[in-house]
Amino acid sequence: MNWQQLLSADRLGRKKPGHREPARSDFQRDSDRIIFSSAFRRLQDKTQVFPLAENDFARTRLTHSLEVASVGRSLGTRVGAEICARHNLAREGLHASDFGAIVHAAALGHDLGNPPFGHSGEDAIQHWFTSDSPHARAARSGLSEAEAADIKRYEGNAQGFRILTRLQMPDNAGGLQLTSATLGAFTKYPHASLLGPIPHAGTSLKKFGWFQSEREHFAEVALHCGLIRRAPDCWARHPLAFLVEAADDICYRLVDFEDGARLGHLGYETVRDAFLAIIRKHPRDLGGMTSTKAALEMLRAMAIGECLTQCTAAFLDNEDALLAGTFDAPLTDVIPAAPALGEIQKKSRETIYSTKRGVEIEIAGYEVLGGLLDIFMSAVNDLAAQGDRASNRSRKLASQLPAECVSAAREAGPYDRLMRMLDFVSGMTDSYAVSLYRRVKGIALPGT
Repeated sequence: MNWQQLLSADRLGRKKPGHREPARSDFQRDSDRIIFSSAFRRLQDKTQVFPLAENDFARTRLTHSLEVASVGRSLGTRVGAEICARHNLAREGLHASDFGAIVHAAALGHDLGNPPFGHSGEDAIQHWFTSDSPHARAARSGLSEAEAADIKRYEGNAQGFRILTRLQMPDNAGGLQLTSATLGAFTKYPHASLLGPIPHAGTSLKKFGWFQSEREHFAEVALHCGLIRRAPDCWARHPLAFLVEAADDICYRLVDFEDGARLGHLGYETVRDAFLAIIRKHPRDLGGMTSTKAALEMLRAMAIGECLTQCTAAFLDNEDALLAGTFDAPLTDVIPAAPALGEIQKKSRETIYSTKRGVEIEIAGYEVLGGLLDIFMSAVNDLAAQGDRASNRSRKLASQLPAECVSAAREAGPYDRLMRMLDFVSGMTDSYAVSLYRRVKGIALPGT
């Protein structure tokens, strides 16, 4: 792979380049399009770590995405400065800021596809699809093996790619029509859900990156970026995807740990010592801080800075392998701070990711999402089978659905019908999912 092609400004769905603004790069415009999307706004009420938090301190997916994008821009710009110097890319019109802007845009969108209740929401959708529910069985009927694999392994990353390339600005070919570089950097798992044997192993194969419905969209992105094809429906990662992943890893490990202390799940000394293990020095002014909150904020900032420096060095040291597609490990696993980050992750799993209240809400999420899918899939399946003779109940339920779900029920095949319903449910905020479930189940009436 080569950097000139990897930084492709070709926009998905556009045959010709659009108007370009000298003061605002194509990649900066990608960020603006994502920020002003409805899917991005909904992140303000989607779980990061603490579901339906009862205070205004805990981070949501929105604040997490903004923080990841900030770290990602710094990583991209640092890496870009050295790569531009190594390869004299300025003569090609490429600059360090382009690297930073691409990673920033991709990081802004990295969590757009997460359903309500975070990763447990993905599990809830998978569980419903494979359950004995008659409506789930009906949904499975008529799907190809590849289409069924999309839902059996339902994945927020693939839903995010669908949002960016189809659901936002749906009247446009290519949705938001982002640049190929941004969409390539966004896709951490550049392959389909169902794959044959692949002569490769690595972090990019852990999950999958698009649904069958967006298969051709990613093939176009891969072509424009010049990604290495490993097998049918499988490519090597865009190198900048490793920076998006690193920014996410740095933020969720360090910032979630800080949140854990603020919410009383971890002691100050535990978090302080974990951050000091990354920084590897004891700040002289730490003892003079006015509060433990201020001390942890300073240590967290220093730990992020140290991880930025180490991840930048790891990327640059492995540039040749990244371009050859042979490097395939998280950058945070190959830096000197990796053991300390591993300890933080282990401690987080034992404490802040396993709080009693959090687990109880995640369990409830299975009932909420599974219940909503049962209720509304029964209606759209009835509409698909009976048309105008569908039951009064089904027609009333359909009146609560987006128009595209109703039209899919009447006109589309089983896969598209199911995907539209998953778009509806997975796009909900945590609060709206709970509220709608209570209303359609008769647990609460409107206005009560």
